[in-house]
Amino acid sequence: MSMGAVGTLYGVGVGPGDPELITVKAYRMIRECPVVAYPKKRKGGKSYAHEIVELYVNPEEKEMLGLIFPMTKDPVVLEREWGKTVEACWVALKEGKDVAFVTEGDPNLYSTFIHLARLMRELHPEVPISSIPGISSVLGAAAALDIHLADGDEQVGIIPATADKEAMRQAIEHHDTIVFIKVAKVLDLMLELLEEMGLGGKASVVTKVTSPYELIWRDARELKGQELEYLSLMVVSK
Repeated sequence: MSMGAVGTLYGVGVGPGDPELITVKAYRMIRECPVVAYPKKRKGGKSYAHEIVELYVNPEEKEMLGLIFPMTKDPVVLEREWGKTVEACWVALKEGKDVAFVTEGDPNLYSTFIHLARLMRELHPEVPISSIPGISSVLGAAAALDIHLADGDEQVGIIPATADKEAMRQAIEHHDTIVFIKVAKVLDLMLELLEEMGLGGKASVVTKVTSPYELIWRDARELKGQELEYLSLMVVSK
């Protein structure tokens, strides 16, 4: 890139947790970009994306940019904190440095990169933005459970689990296989609904799929009344 040009913001998917589930292109991108941005946990722990990156690059040879993403629905706080995040990237981009924002899974599927890219386009439309696909936890779960997600004319749904029981019922009714992400906060509700629909034995749960901390419950009914990690998903295969 010539001096004076604006850097490119890349959304780089690095997979669901297993460091080997990173594409060759994603590997090249994090090696070549002078700035690597990553989701930073407020409590000091490292995200999977951060852990994976450090296996493939020397952090001392990169400008490592930890970004904190607000976990709140307060619109004032969201606007302020997201503004800080965008500007932190812009500082490097305006100097002509390419920024690789690494994200778990795929950057265009329920990823923080989606909102980051949208805001960057609004606030700094001159910044080129590109994304590198990554392996989603949805695909990782299918492999871990040794099940197919869809075959032939079968329909699969990827649905954020919510407390809207009727919406969850319709999602189950209208698909052959359903992957419910973010299921931890409504686990008992989902288990109750599945029993009502006669599908109690058709659901499995995977936590931190493909990572060294992966846990699998092939019969989700075993989890009734338990608390799960945030990075958990449920697969209902009818």
